[in-house]
Amino acid sequence: MKRFRAVYIIWLRDLKRHFRDRARILGSLATPIIFVFILGQGLGSSIGGNLSAAGASIDYKTFMFPGILGMTVLFAGVFASVSIVWDREFGFLKEMLVAPVPSWSIALGKVVSGATIASFQGCLMLVLAPFAGVSLSPLIIAELIPTLFLVAFSMTGLGVLVASRLKSMQGFQMIMNFIMMPMFFLSGAMFPLSNAPVWMDTLAKIDPLTYGVDALRAIMLSGVPSRYAFTTDIGLLALICAGMLMIAISTFSRQS
Repeated sequence: MKRFRAVYIIWLRDLKRHFRDRARILGSLATPIIFVFILGQGLGSSIGGNLSAAGASIDYKTFMFPGILGMTVLFAGVFASVSIVWDREFGFLKEMLVAPVPSWSIALGKVVSGATIASFQGCLMLVLAPFAGVSLSPLIIAELIPTLFLVAFSMTGLGVLVASRLKSMQGFQMIMNFIMMPMFFLSGAMFPLSNAPVWMDTLAKIDPLTYGVDALRAIMLSGVPSRYAFTTDIGLLALICAGMLMIAISTFSRQS
């Protein structure tokens, strides 16, 4: 019980820090809003408003919305793990590591808190769905929330994995931007991957966010055929979650 109480305490601490920082919550929504309503509108106008995706004609802004939802979860989950670097710089991580609890409890608490924060940010984005032409029903929302958490868990695990090896905030931001931007653009969030070159299609298949965006699009846009079966997306996301968590815990346990 002491081990799982440590997970809960770390989860609660990170959530309190997040929700007390209202500027951070509002600021994290700025980029998705710009992508949906400025970039989406501009690119949609340049292609005539509609996009042909797997034989279906759909408004570009509507097509892009599930991808931007995935981007929100990716960015929020990864940058939530920056608290590890922050705690290391200010000496608090050392105090946690000498506590009479296993280090995996600390890593798991960081992953769960980051996934919770990222899922909350994703749920906030759902308020904008009607303005992007996406209709949401209670059933769709009930399917979206666990899927968002699954995506958030994977992305936060990646963030904890990287943060546990870096010593400075500047290094973390540089490395994560180098990782996140290719993940976002290769996931099919901005354009269909059906006509992508072979090299891009290959990279997309090893991108964890590809399956998250595909699953979100399958739930929200029933008229657009999915790239993969929904069960395939969820199964692969579950495997990625487990893998990321195990690697993140193993890496974090080697902290000194």
